[in-house]
Amino acid sequence: MKWRMIGIGIVFLGVYAALTYYIGWNGLVFLDAAGAAVNGWAYWPVLAVLAVAYLAGRLPFGQGRVTRFLKVVGSYYFGLLEYLLILLPLADLAVAIGTAAGADRTGMILGSGWTVAALLAFILLYGSWNAWSPVVRSYELEIDKPLGENGRLNVIMASDIHLGNIVGNRHLGRMVERMNELKPDVVLLPGDVIDEDIEPFVRNRMADTFGKLKAKHGIYASLGNHEYYGGHIEEYVKRMKAIGIPVLLDEAILVDGAFYVVGRKDKTAEGRGQGGRRAVSDLLSGLDPAKPILLMDHQPYGFAEAAAAGADLLVSGHTHRGQFAPNHWVTKRMYELDWGYMRKERMHVAVSSGFGTWGPAIRLASRSEILELTLVYKPRQ
Repeated sequence: MKWRMIGIGIVFLGVYAALTYYIGWNGLVFLDAAGAAVNGWAYWPVLAVLAVAYLAGRLPFGQGRVTRFLKVVGSYYFGLLEYLLILLPLADLAVAIGTAAGADRTGMILGSGWTVAALLAFILLYGSWNAWSPVVRSYELEIDKPLGENGRLNVIMASDIHLGNIVGNRHLGRMVERMNELKPDVVLLPGDVIDEDIEPFVRNRMADTFGKLKAKHGIYASLGNHEYYGGHIEEYVKRMKAIGIPVLLDEAILVDGAFYVVGRKDKTAEGRGQGGRRAVSDLLSGLDPAKPILLMDHQPYGFAEAAAAGADLLVSGHTHRGQFAPNHWVTKRMYELDWGYMRKERMHVAVSSGFGTWGPAIRLASRSEILELTLVYKPRQ
């Protein structure tokens, strides 16, 4: 197994190096056509640094401003890398066809090169706007269980905030402000609140910003895969508890005697050395089935099992709806529901594209969002 993993790693690095060279070669061809004098001894090292910046910034030693800068730069490089690998072959094909048809090669290179640059600029600007300009999506959902005095429960949810070196207090403040405007009865945060490393969360006092969030019946969180990746779960849970936000670790809480909030550990817990997690049927057994059950499970799997176990509302995230188009075509085929709403038997399912971003703050074919899920009591006929 060890040698197999080493072999896979070598192949991956080889392919990645070849793709980086392909991008760099295209850049040199374009700069040469534009008449720019390029020093290869400077050009290639700069490109190499960009290519490894994100990984270098994650090294477990020497954490500081330099490594944080590398993470940010590397994240945006990865974001644009996907589009470079889509656009550059098309540009090369256009140059080849145009040259074969008798067009001036230099003119074709310049035309296709500037087109690629303009498209990348559009992707960066429009994608950033999508990422930093969250929307509220509202659903009214009927359930056949009593919901208190007025027969309604306003559930506000945000997943995948990914607080870290890119998504920070400013974006978190937007979320807190918008949520408070919605006057929530309860707030649910189903995982990936932090982006692996808890250090930016602590250093930038993001808990203080979170502490301004208010809800009549409380705020509750569960774990996502990134909390597991970072390895700071115990400290994260402690810091959230200190500001009145319990992180539910395969736990169910009866809230004000009216409804249950249940938080599952993330599916990552099923991996080796992560301690496992309880089956949803075991987690919900013993709860009063006459009371509404709101279930948080970060990754959108096991809808049928959750419905059979008696959940009335299941909220998930994780997918980001691919975050970058055309990745949403992939996530749509990977999950029963990768984004939006569906009814699974008597259970309502809502999967969010997330409030923050993984990697660069770029979204195409997705938006940063908050979900407003208004539960309305309607007796069964």
